[in-house]
Parts: sequence; structure tokens; C-alpha cells
Amino acid sequence: MPTLFLIRHAENEYLSQGRLAGRLPGVHLNEEGREQAHALADSLSNAPVEAVYVSPLERTMETAQPIARALGLEVIPEPGLLEVDFGEWQGKTLEQLRRRKLWQTVQNSPSQMCFPGGESFADAQRRIVEVIERLSGKHRPEALIVCVSHGDPIKLALAHYLEMPIDLFQRLMIAPASISTLHIGEGWARVVNINHYKNDILRAEHQVVEC
Repeated sequence: MPTLFLIRHAENEYLSQGRLAGRLPGVHLNEEGREQAHALADSLSNAPVEAVYVSPLERTMETAQPIARALGLEVIPEPGLLEVDFGEWQGKTLEQLRRRKLWQTVQNSPSQMCFPGGESFADAQRRIVEVIERLSGKHRPEALIVCVSHGDPIKLALAHYLEMPIDLFQRLMIAPASISTLHIGEGWARVVNINHYKNDILRAEHQVVEC
């Protein structure tokens, strides 16, 4: 029964600007994000973590590196943990995207949404669940592993293990630098906690969660 810490990357300028980063290169943590990453490293420094897997984008790598250093481990890039492929939508502001007809599909019927030039939420969910199951199978039942990913993939994974329809997954809140915990068994799973943010419990109340 491995335990997985699903960690969303820390703050960056795209978040503060209300812009959809997607898989664009060159999106780095800002000062607040670097502080959040080091706070995560401090909080996990004594945990018996066996491995640190990370989406191979700058903002996730920069979140994972202090954690790995604190644990004496290497960062292991894992493409299955990548952000949803937003295709033509990446780089756009949320204000721009709200004016598109497909915006209502994203918010109200995400199971029907496939991003132009990108992937669907359903495909992204299958991808993130597959990688969670695969990584869990690589480790001992008592292992603790860290997976640093992105908001929507983490929400989609949690929705799957909670047996929540994709059309309701936007109800979940995953703040930057938050930890959600899964116990994975053979043919079953338990969601232990969601959106734990050690240094600012009230932060989730002020997050605008779109896409």
C-alpha cells in the first residue's frame, strides 16, 4: 500500500497574472513560489520518502529540487505527470478564454472538453491515473513517494479515486504548493487528505480555480 504525496507546483508569474501556462517552456517560480518550495522541503525533510517524481517543466522541477535535496534524493522526471495539454489555449489569459464558447464546456461539462490542438480532460485523467498506478507498482507496499505535478492532473486523479464524475472535478481545490495524499492498494485506494497547505490554511478560500 504505497503512499503518494501529490504536490502541486508552487507560485509563478503566470498564476499571478491569471494566465494559462499549460506546457509552455520558461515558466519559472517567482519569489513567493521559491519560498513555498523551501517550506515544502522543510516540512518533508524527515519523511521516509523513497523517490521524488516530477513533471519535466521548469516550475515543477524548481518545486521538486529543494524537496529532493532535503531528502538526499534525485529528482526523477516523469512525463506522465505533465500538465493537461491545453493546445491553442496555453499562454492565453483567463479573461480572454472566458469569452470563448468552449469556456462553458470547460466549467460545466469538462468530460466533453477537448482543447483545440491539445488533449481532453478524459485523456488527461487516464494518463495521470496510469502513471500513479505504474509508479505505485514500482515501490514496496509501505513506501512513501512524492509526485510533483499540476493542479488539473491532481484534481483529475483525486476525482478518479473518489469515483467522482469528471463533470464535477472542478469542485476540488488544489492550491499551489499543496499536498494531497493517496494510499494505493491492489485494486483499491484511499484519499487521505486533499489540498493540505501547511503555512496558510486559509489560502484555498481565496484561490480562483479555473481550467
